[in-house]
Amino acid sequence: MSAEDHLGTYAEGWTKGDAGIILSSVTEDYTFDDPNAGVIPKSELVQYLAGLKETAASLCGGVLPAPFMELTEVVTSESDGLLTAWCWYSIPGTGVKGSGLIKVGSEGVLSEVITYYTKLSI
Repeated sequence: MSAEDHLGTYAEGWTKGDAGIILSSVTEDYTFDDPNAGVIPKSELVQYLAGLKETAASLCGGVLPAPFMELTEVVTSESDGLLTAWCWYSIPGTGVKGSGLIKVGSEGVLSEVITYYTKLSI
């Protein structure tokens, strides 16, 4: 599969909230960096996603949103065999939204770092 194919599968997994699809597109040393949860290795992604889905359902009156996540404003750049993608994400009905920075190689998704869009409580 090409890096673009891996990225497409990865995005599909997040929009559906399906850990199996996400994991099928990532490398063995994949990491997901969430400023609230820390760096999540591949081996802990299923547990992380389950917790995120519980939070989303609680913010939506006990019902999981469908689609689970919306991805928009996707921008990609390729350099030296590495695909970098930026996107805007939101979990419908929750107010949870932000940006993701994704690194993908020919072997799969290497990493993602997310941010949250929120007002500071200063």
